[in-house]
Amino acid sequence: MSFQTRQYKEVVYHSSSLLEHEQICHGFSTRQGGVSQGHFASLNLRGSGPDPDSRENVLENYRRFCEALGVDVRDLVQSRQVHEDTVRRVTGADRGKGLFVATDFTADALVTNEPGLNLMVFSADCIILLLHDPATRSIGAVHAGWRGAALDLPAKAVREMGRLFGARPEQIRVAIGAGIGPCCFETHDDVPDAMRAAFGGGVEDYIRPRGTKWTVDLKAVNAWRLREAGVEAEHIDVCPTCTACHTELYWSHRVTGDRRGVQGALIGLKPETPA
Repeated sequence: MSFQTRQYKEVVYHSSSLLEHEQICHGFSTRQGGVSQGHFASLNLRGSGPDPDSRENVLENYRRFCEALGVDVRDLVQSRQVHEDTVRRVTGADRGKGLFVATDFTADALVTNEPGLNLMVFSADCIILLLHDPATRSIGAVHAGWRGAALDLPAKAVREMGRLFGARPEQIRVAIGAGIGPCCFETHDDVPDAMRAAFGGGVEDYIRPRGTKWTVDLKAVNAWRLREAGVEAEHIDVCPTCTACHTELYWSHRVTGDRRGVQGALIGLKPETPA
C-alpha cells in the first residue's frame, strides 16, 4: 500500500492504493491545478474567511477536482468543522450542503452507507482521513488536528461505522493524508498535556521534547488510536509528506497563517449498478 501522486489535466491530487476499490472513488487534493490567484493560487477549496476567494473561482476549483475523481460536484456533502468530536451520519437530505446548500450542522467526521454521496473534509495542516469498509459498503471522512486526535475522533468514527452500519474494525481501511509532521509541529505544553490526559503513557512514543517546547507526530497518534480501536495495521496507509515543509504543494496555516486556501479529502460511494 502506498500513496500515489496523480494528475488529471491541470489538477494534481493523491490517492491511496489501499482505497482502490470498485465501490468507491477517493482523492486528496493539493493546491495545484485550479484557477484562483494571489495567496489562493491555485486549487483553493475555501470560500469563507476574512478575505475570501471569489465564489466563481472556488466553484470552478471544485468542478475541476470532482472531474478529476469522476464524481458529480452536486453530490458533495461538507460540514462546518469546529475541532470537536461529532460524527455525523450523512443521508441524501444532506446532498449539496456546504457548497450549494447552507450547512445546518457542525461535525468533524462524516459517515454514510448511501450510494451517490461524496463526503469531504478540509485541512491546512490538520490530519484528514478517509475510511472504507468493503463488507458493509460504508465510508467515512475525518478531520483530526491535535484537538480531534486528543478527542480520539478517528477511533470514534470507526466505532460509529460499527454502530450504524455493522462495520467491523478489522475490515475497515483507512488512508491518512498529508498533514503537518513532527518536523514542523512544535507546541507548548497544552498539546502534549491534552494527549496525556486522554491516553496516558502510551502516547509518549509520539511526543518529543525540543528545547522548552514539544513536537507531536499527529499522523502517528491517529494511526495508533485506530489500531487500538481494532483497525489492522496493514489496513492503515499514511502519507509521509509534511504540509508545512511543502507549501508549493499544500496549504499550511503554520507557515502562512490565515492568508491561504485549504486542501480537501473526498470519498464517495459509487451508485449501485442494476444486476
